[in-house]
Amino acid sequence: MPTEEILTIEKLVYGGDGLARLDGRVVFTPYVLAGETVRAQVERVKNDLFRGKLLEVITPAPGRVDPPCPYYLHCGGCQYQHIAYESQVEQKRAILREALRRVGRIEFDGEIEALAGEPWKYRNRVQLHIEDSGVGYYEHGSRGLCPIESCAVASPALNQAIQTLSKATPPVKTTVGLFTNDLEMQVNVSDRLPRAAYARFAALGSNGPIEYQGFRVSPNSFFQVNRFLVDKLVECAVGSFAGETAVDLYAGVGLFAVKLAERFTRVTAVESGWSAFRDLEYNIQRRELPIEAQNANAEDYLASLNDAPDLILADPPRAGLGKRAVKELTRIRAQHLCIVSCDPATLARDLEGLLASGYRIEKLTLIDLFPQTFHMETVAHLAR
Repeated sequence: MPTEEILTIEKLVYGGDGLARLDGRVVFTPYVLAGETVRAQVERVKNDLFRGKLLEVITPAPGRVDPPCPYYLHCGGCQYQHIAYESQVEQKRAILREALRRVGRIEFDGEIEALAGEPWKYRNRVQLHIEDSGVGYYEHGSRGLCPIESCAVASPALNQAIQTLSKATPPVKTTVGLFTNDLEMQVNVSDRLPRAAYARFAALGSNGPIEYQGFRVSPNSFFQVNRFLVDKLVECAVGSFAGETAVDLYAGVGLFAVKLAERFTRVTAVESGWSAFRDLEYNIQRRELPIEAQNANAEDYLASLNDAPDLILADPPRAGLGKRAVKELTRIRAQHLCIVSCDPATLARDLEGLLASGYRIEKLTLIDLFPQTFHMETVAHLAR
């Protein structure tokens, strides 16, 4: 049975919750800040997992602010709107450092530089759920729909599309992905729908590729969602590296490979997804760059590599590099590695294996591609 309890929040953890202790039990509660005393409804979810529902902030932390979004606390899209933006970045630094220590047993005492941009209206891509003419995101912690008419972190072009859908959406149940370059809208509907419903979505844009900052991006190809920080991310990852050979793993449509080709004589871009690989080939060919595109998964490509390139840059999915890729990287022994990670826990796991093999961390940079949320991007530069 749920009980009302007074909790003192020790810290924020990855995922957006605050951690408190109650009679030796760890309790996770959303929408809090480190140092706050709160009243919460606490219940056991499963085994030793206890969750709190915030009822009242008794003693607020200095970084607490009033969230500007009317859907906050209900919509599951954002977790940090109650935190002043400068404090959000500092919290993410602390969470990254703790993940390295707790997951990877890495005591990194160096500075973690942070690159931040506009904290609002930054997203160029959203995934909307539609049920019975309601349009929105899932509620916090559930699959129930939180209907919206606007999104505080979405670009103006996306908000215009959201408003159009919220006013005149067919009574269907589906998910629609929207991606925009501010002039064109890419629309990707996940289900088969009646012709009238398709016509409504088609009025927003097309389901074909669009041009984004000089790259062709198809509906099933990945591209970074922050429209303000793409260039800074690329500059941070590529840095001042230069030489004869570079490898770009999980290359996507070529975001990093194109920049690497300005610094290296030969670049190999490796991408396993067919849609992204076709975009990668197109983006290379029209630039006439010295980039070889290979449609292969990263592990198989690394296993075939005998000569160490000057640099290997990897931008893996949330699952990280994994044991096999780390094993191959330690065998190849490239002088420099750059890992672009969207999950601090899997980054810490991968770094543990690489550091044990003789690499050292030269630089860690937190790039806040996802303000108002717990998500973060980290760029790790390693050298032997």
